[in-house]
Amino acid sequence: MTGPEQAPTRAALLALKDERTVVTEAYNFLDEKRLLLAAELLHQLDRYQQLLAKTESLSDTAKRALAAAITRHGLQGLGVYPAASLEGFRLVTSKKNFMGVTLLATDQHIPPRDTAIPVPASNPSSEAEACRTAFQEILQQGATLAELSGNIHRLLLEYRLTERRARALENIILPEIDQALGDMSVHLEEMELEDVIRAHVRSNTGP
Repeated sequence: MTGPEQAPTRAALLALKDERTVVTEAYNFLDEKRLLLAAELLHQLDRYQQLLAKTESLSDTAKRALAAAITRHGLQGLGVYPAASLEGFRLVTSKKNFMGVTLLATDQHIPPRDTAIPVPASNPSSEAEACRTAFQEILQQGATLAELSGNIHRLLLEYRLTERRARALENIILPEIDQALGDMSVHLEEMELEDVIRAHVRSNTGP
């Protein structure tokens, strides 16, 4: 930015006005960017809160299913009940750039149910099956929660950085330029007025 030691000339004044135009454009861009970041942040947060509420509901269901399965099989019997296999379960993550922020989207590939249970239960029950299904659903929701949590964290960091930059331009840089423009304009007007006065005096006093 043009410093206060800059000589007050018409060229310096025009350069300072051009600088103000550039800084104003930068501020407008940052202002628009923080609005877009805030909107996306709220969108991701809304998805996270909805999914979290669903996960908490699944957790309550899982607790009841666990209690019913323990009542049916006992703690030791449930402990040896065949667990679902994670073989074939994959998380495929895609990325996109949003205003300089990397946002992730996770797609889950879940194997068919008949291949997820490698060993049949010797004493099967609907209670144990419901318990296994409930906890499996919680596990699947956790992957999406982690994705959204990371997106929210990165968006919030970028929003705070953009907010600081925009405020610095708005509250510090632009006022300094405006002050310099005002001082330089006044100084140039005074110099021009002095030139006019000197010319008038010379014309009246003669050679």
